[in-house]
Amino acid sequence: MTTFRPSLFPIGLSALLMACSDYAMKTASEESDGAYGYAYGDTGYYSAPEDNTSGADSDYDDGLGSEAESDFMSLRPATTNAYVFVANPDRNTVTRISVPSLAVLTAEVGVEPSLVETSADYSRAITFNKGSNSVSIIDADSLEVSEVEVRRNLNQMKMSAQGSWAVCYHDVGAEGGGSSSGGAISFNAISIVDLENETHFEAMAGSYPHDVQFTEDGLMAVVISDDYLSAIDFSTGQPELRRIAIAEDLVNPPRAEEVLLDPQGRYALVRQYGVNELVLVNLETDSAEAVSLIAVGENPTDMDVSPDGTEAIVVARGSKELWIYDLSDPSLPPSVLPMPEEEVFGSLILSPDSSQGLLYSTASQESTMGVWSRDADDIVVRGLVKPVSNIGVSPTGETAVVFHPAENGDTPSTSQFYNHFALSLVDLSDYFTSAYQLAAEPDSFASTPDGNIGFYTMKNQPYLELLDYRTFVPSEVRLPSNPVHLGTLPETNTAFVSQEHGLGRISFFDTDEAVLQTITGFELNAAIEQ
Repeated sequence: MTTFRPSLFPIGLSALLMACSDYAMKTASEESDGAYGYAYGDTGYYSAPEDNTSGADSDYDDGLGSEAESDFMSLRPATTNAYVFVANPDRNTVTRISVPSLAVLTAEVGVEPSLVETSADYSRAITFNKGSNSVSIIDADSLEVSEVEVRRNLNQMKMSAQGSWAVCYHDVGAEGGGSSSGGAISFNAISIVDLENETHFEAMAGSYPHDVQFTEDGLMAVVISDDYLSAIDFSTGQPELRRIAIAEDLVNPPRAEEVLLDPQGRYALVRQYGVNELVLVNLETDSAEAVSLIAVGENPTDMDVSPDGTEAIVVARGSKELWIYDLSDPSLPPSVLPMPEEEVFGSLILSPDSSQGLLYSTASQESTMGVWSRDADDIVVRGLVKPVSNIGVSPTGETAVVFHPAENGDTPSTSQFYNHFALSLVDLSDYFTSAYQLAAEPDSFASTPDGNIGFYTMKNQPYLELLDYRTFVPSEVRLPSNPVHLGTLPETNTAFVSQEHGLGRISFFDTDEAVLQTITGFELNAAIEQ
């Protein structure tokens, strides 16, 4: 192990707060599998090094490629139970909006604040300031700020849920890159920030890191690359990093498409592109036996953790099977459930109570989905109006929200949905389905915490679209300008939509009162517009 020598940087005192986070439509909520699961596929945001399938077994390659788990991603506001924080990167400011009073405070921040994370207890937020190569540590209530410098040429950041540690890295597939003053540029150097003591550590991870995950207790993080998994132990108060080779071929390793981190930090499971085994990494040992291979079906294309964290489920698209592993010991023989032979299913999403699973494929261009009843281990195939681009599940697990691409696949030319984006609502109690033709491509999706109303917005369309999960009757609310991002406030039935505007604009829609309130001109501390 390597223990790092800290470097302490000056602290600035300016008031600011900003936040954004990634929302993966497939997972329906950040807590479902995003809590300790990560995936990337042929979604267009991983471009270097070249997609490498040298480790894949060509006998099992069906030619369809990876299942795409598209994210509705943008620089978004983040919420606590009391505030919404909106970043204004073009003006190097951040706006805090109080809820429910909608009082506005705007503060100056570092150069081009591009990423932010908030702690689970709402007490702290940190921003990654790409233009000034720094991290700002912010008190959520007082807006007091401390600033810690990090390495140049970084463009991504992840924080532990407790708000104690952050890891900054360079993702070659992310839009844009960090700044550099010349000289040697490393793409696997990382910065580790102790947010309690405001200190900075430097380290080297594997080549081209994709993501960082923390355990639930925040005492361990893993940095994910194709060739190495880098485990960082925080339990001693000093970050100790260990690099673990996860590919036999370290010259041309297969893509590490998906990694599941045990929430207790005991091990990690890695799914590689086209490889018909899973890599099991024991994070509790330094021995040569830390890495082993466990059996899985042919051409595994998706891997998910059950909502209660007890099982890992792998979709083996090639052999048309579901492999179910006990997360208390993934090396034990898994249960194997056959999927329908006539269907191509490569992705899975589980309902919040884990009673049902939805099976589909974004690669096959087939207009079907499977509903897996976990009690009976029965899979019922249902037809859809078009192929699938994304699937979400309402917070109650009673309704599936299926988004369809403009591409037609097997859709007949006589269909009203031919050459159109579309959306379907599916009642998971009786499979009643209602489909809607859309005017443009959806780019954000959210639901009220009570599970009654869903929201989505579309590109360049000035509307907040509402989905009533009880009646399936759609409606819409006109917005003052085109939306940028959509979300819902915790513990309320209120949606917020940030919008295009030179000085910033955000609207709030209370579903209980059916009232839209808009704030325009953050920098001017503008008043509410009814």
